[in-house]
Parts: sequence; C-alpha cells; structure tokens
Amino acid sequence: MSTADDEADVTLTAVRDFYEQHPYPPPVDDLDRYRETWAGAGRRVLESHLFWPNEPFREDRSVLVAGCGTSQAARYAIRWPDADVVGIDVSVNSIESTLSLKRKYQLDNLQVEQVGLERIHELGRQFDFIVSTGVLHHLPDPDAGLAALQSCLKPGGAMHLMVYAPYGRAGIYMIQDYCRRLGIGSTKPEIRELAASLAALPRDHPLVPILQNSPDFKNESALADALLHPQDRAYSVDEFFAFVEGAGLEFGRWIRQAPYLPDCGALTQIPHNARLGQLPPQQQFAAVELFRGNMLRHSAVVYHHGYASKAQTINFDGTDWLDYIPLRLNNTISVEERLPPTAAAVLINQGHTQTDIYLPVTLDQKKLVEAIDGSRRVRELIGQTRDVEAARILFRRLWCYDQVIFDTTGAETVPGTSGATN
Repeated sequence: MSTADDEADVTLTAVRDFYEQHPYPPPVDDLDRYRETWAGAGRRVLESHLFWPNEPFREDRSVLVAGCGTSQAARYAIRWPDADVVGIDVSVNSIESTLSLKRKYQLDNLQVEQVGLERIHELGRQFDFIVSTGVLHHLPDPDAGLAALQSCLKPGGAMHLMVYAPYGRAGIYMIQDYCRRLGIGSTKPEIRELAASLAALPRDHPLVPILQNSPDFKNESALADALLHPQDRAYSVDEFFAFVEGAGLEFGRWIRQAPYLPDCGALTQIPHNARLGQLPPQQQFAAVELFRGNMLRHSAVVYHHGYASKAQTINFDGTDWLDYIPLRLNNTISVEERLPPTAAAVLINQGHTQTDIYLPVTLDQKKLVEAIDGSRRVRELIGQTRDVEAARILFRRLWCYDQVIFDTTGAETVPGTSGATN
C-alpha cells in the first residue's frame, strides 16, 4: 500500500470517528411534520420536473442517498413512498438513527447500508437519482468519490450534488486554522469553550455574518462539523465544473439559480451587467460568484456527459415556451407591503439568502402569476389578448428568479438550448 493510500485510510478513519462522536445532523425521532409536508403528490411533481422537466412525472424511481447522515435517507423514503431508496453512510450512529426512523415510520421502501462511497460498487446497483449533499468535500479523494457515484448512476439519471464554496466560507477557514494552531479538539468541553470564544469575535470578522445567519452554528454537533471537521475542502464555480466534468458528468442547472445570474437582483442595475451577459454561462456564474462573495455552497443538478442538453431544455426563443406548464415552488411568497414604485407585489423565494433577489411585478403580472395552477400551459394562461412578448419576459424572469419550474413534456424542445441565458 502506498503512502497516499495510508494517508487516505487515516483520513477516512478520522472522518468516521468524528461522525461517531458528533452525528450530523443531530439525530431526530419525529418526522411527523415532515411527512405531512410531503403528503400528496404536489411537491413530488415539482421535484421531479426540477430534475427532469421534459419527462412525465413518475414516483417509482430508484434513489441512492450517499452519505445519508442521521435522517436524510429516511426523509427521502417518506417523501417518495413508491420509490426504492437506499441510504449509505460510514457512521454506525448515523445508520442506527436511520434504522430507528425506518422502524418507527415503517419505511419498507428504505434499505440502509454501512458502506463508504469508495466501496459503493459493492451494492451492485445503479440508480435513477443520486443525492450527495455535504459529503464529497469531506473525502480524502473527492474525485474518486464522485467517479464512484457516476458509475452507479443510470443513463438518463440525475444527481443532486452539493459541495462547499470557498469565498463565503473564508471566515470558517480562518477559524478552522485558528483551532488547528491552538490544538483545539472536538470534545464537548472544547466545543463549549470555542462557542464562548466566538462570542468575542470582532463584529467585522468574516465569520460573524455566518454565525448570525447559518443553522450550522445552532448546536454543538453543527459547530463541530463546521469548524472542527478533520477533512474539508471547497470548490469555486470553475473548480466545481472541472470536478463534475472530470467524473464524466455534466452540469444541468443550479438547484437555486438566481444567485448565479446577472439577470437577477442587484446585478441587473450595475454598469457591468451588459458585459456579464456577454459571457458564456459558466463564466457568468464564476464572475457572479466573485462579485457576490458570500456563497457558502454550490448545489446543482448533474447528469452523465451528454444528457444535460436532453434533460434541461428550457428555452425562451421561438414558441415552445408557450406550451410549458409552469409550476410555482412551495417556498415562494408574494409580499404587498413597502413596495417599489409601480409594483403591485414583490415575489420572493424564501430559499434565497441574498436579500437583493426579489422580483417586483405589476398588477397585471401579479394576476397572471396568481393564475398559475400547475395544469395549464402558458398559452392557456395568457389567452388570446395578452401581449406575448411581455408574457415571455415575465415567465423567463419567473424561471430565472426561482419562482417557477416548468413541465415541458407537452412542448417540442430543441436539444442543446438549456441555460438561463437563452
């Protein structure tokens, strides 16, 4: 065995031991409210068309939750009761917590295995959908981990991939280095001392906004996971694309795309907006990441190489968009107080953490948005007397701002036209 292999084994052991000591997220024994939230097919239809906008809705996909933690696989089994869900993790505590939820909620559609990503081939299976959020950046060899996931993704399957982003986490990495220099470990007394010390940080320290706004600092396990983890790396947009492409995968879209687009928020008003709009999509995303400077993670939909252009075919050129069925996202709200001039409402996706990402709409636009019912095509919504060009602009903005996703199964889509720049 090589020195590199020895180091990888040491790191894997350290990561496993860390999660045995600090299960993350903290174990829960009550998913009743979560189950109520996913009762009925509405949310599943939305999620399905986020990943496969041009495929008919189906509930029987096979799902792998890779690095399932204490409850993520159980949650997927609850939200997709007709799916075949497999959860894997290296932590005994995480496996036991998941099995406890499986028993309590009688999740016969859930299989749980204690196995690491590097040994995923031992399952001998392929999956329609793979979820890997907050895992790969903790591996000694993330490239090998992603390649292992790619090998068990079915052709035409989709992956929800999330890894850390570097610039918004600058304060985290500063305090991680601080802890290493002082030899601070992850025992409960040391974590409590660290929490007390963080209260004395200067107000302009880069970590302070994260401390105030992020759930990663609300309990001891979360604090340890953020600041004392033995293995942690981050990816800029360009590094993320190289990471994905190096595994034979292809970027499809961001889970929430508005923060990356010069078409949204404060970036629409800056003098550089036209220059940003002339860049290819990946370079737009990279430039906006640098401008915003506060992204903590990148969460994206990826596919096997060559499939993204077949799966993500949203396009507002031509007339195909008139046959899209818009679906409003559950976490979107309409605010009617303290409005900008001429606005009848402001539309906000509550999943966005950037306060500048909101969409003012006029009274006519507001009425059109309120008419979205998840069953009618755009052409039915706008009728015969509407201004088609104004409707195109509105629905493109709704899509860019993460207000809607589209069911495009009834439209004749053109391969290779995905992306918010169309």
